[in-house]
Amino acid sequence: MSETVIKVEGLSKKFIIGHQSGEKYTALRDVITNNFKSVLRKTQKLAKGDLKTGGDIKEEFWALKDINFEIKRGDRVGIIGRNGAGKSTLLKVLSRITEPTSGKISIHGRVASLLEVGTGFHPELTGRENIFLNGAILGMSRAEIKRKFDEIVAFAEIERFLDTPVKRYSSGMYVRLAFAVAAHLEPEILIVDEVLAVGDAQFQRKCLGKMEDVSKNEGRTVLFVSHNMIAIQNLCNDIILMNKGEMIYHGERAKGMIQYERLNREIAANKSRGSEETFIRFFVQTTDEINPESITGNQKLTFKIDIEAHRDYGKSWVNISIDNNEGTTIGHIRNDWYDYSINVDKGKKTIEVTVEDISLAPGVYNFWTRVVLSEEAKIFDSDPIPIEVKGKHLYGNIAYKTQWNITEKI
Repeated sequence: MSETVIKVEGLSKKFIIGHQSGEKYTALRDVITNNFKSVLRKTQKLAKGDLKTGGDIKEEFWALKDINFEIKRGDRVGIIGRNGAGKSTLLKVLSRITEPTSGKISIHGRVASLLEVGTGFHPELTGRENIFLNGAILGMSRAEIKRKFDEIVAFAEIERFLDTPVKRYSSGMYVRLAFAVAAHLEPEILIVDEVLAVGDAQFQRKCLGKMEDVSKNEGRTVLFVSHNMIAIQNLCNDIILMNKGEMIYHGERAKGMIQYERLNREIAANKSRGSEETFIRFFVQTTDEINPESITGNQKLTFKIDIEAHRDYGKSWVNISIDNNEGTTIGHIRNDWYDYSINVDKGKKTIEVTVEDISLAPGVYNFWTRVVLSEEAKIFDSDPIPIEVKGKHLYGNIAYKTQWNITEKI
C-alpha cells in the first residue's frame, strides 16, 4: 500500500469577522467623536486582552468544518468547489501559513507552496537572487539550488530578465519564475493554487505537464486548486470537493467532477430560471434512472425537455448538444435536421427525444440543450448534465437515429 504523506483529522478554521451597523447620515463631528470612542474602547479591550477585528457587530465564520482525509505518495489531487468553498483556506492551513482552530495535520515530506503571485519573492532583488532566496526558504542548500539553476531559468523563460529586479516583472513572469523554483527544487509535496490562471495557455500546459511528471515519474504528491475542469481532468487522479467549508466528496476524479456539476445545478435550480415568461428543464433518462452518473457507450437514452411558456411563440427549435471533457461539442441533435416541426404555445409542453445508441467512447461528457423560441430567437440554455461513459465502445455515427415525441399538458 502507498505511504500516506498527508493526513487531516477534524480540521476546522474559524474567523471572526466584523460588520459596521448601517447609518443613514453621519456629520463630521459625529465621525470624530465615534472614532475617539472607538480608540478608547479598543484601548480598554487591549488592556483586558480582548481585542477583536473591526466592526461593531461580530460574527463567527467557519471557513473549514471538520475536514478529514488522507493523501498517498504520488497522488495528484484536484481540490474543486465554488468561490468561498474553503479551498484556498485549506491550502494555507496545509502550507502552515494559517493556523487551524482545531484538528490535527500530519505531513511527511518537504512542502513547496505556490498560492499567490510573488509569494516568497523580494521585489527589490533580481530574478537570479530570488531563485536562491526562494530555494533557501524551501529548505534547499546552495549546492542543490546551483545544480538546478539552469533548468529553472530555462523553464521560466526569463533569461533576458534574470538580473532585473522582480518588481519590474509582469504577473505572468512572476508566476513562471515562482512555479519553476517550486517545481524544480525537489519538494515531496507540491501545493498549487489557481495562480497558474495568470500565465498564458502554453505555459499553463507546460506547468501541468511538469506536475504530472514529478508525480508519475518521481513519486511526488500534488495538490492543485482550480476552476478549470479541463486542467483537473488532465492532471488529477483524485478529487476533493468542497462546499461552504465542508468536504462533501473525496475519491475518484470522474465521480467528483460529476458531483461538482450536480452541486452547481442544484444551486442554480434554487435561483429563478429563464424569464418571467418562460423556463425550461432538461433531463437525461435511461430505462431505470433520470440523470444517471454513468452509462455504457451504446446505451439507449431519452432526452426530456420541459417547457412552460406564458405566451405563444409559434415555430421553435431544439438543439441537444454533447460536449467532451475538453469543452468541445462532439455531437448535436436538432429537430430541423429530422424535418420535425416544433411549435411552442402558451402552456406546458414536454419534448422527448430517444436515441437508440448514443455511440460514445469512455470519458466524462456534458449533455445540455438550447431552445430557440420563434423568429425572435429567444434563447434558453439548460445547465449541463455530466455523465461518465464506461466500457470499450468507440465513437459511432453522430447522425443519431432518433424518435421524437411531444406531450401537451393542460
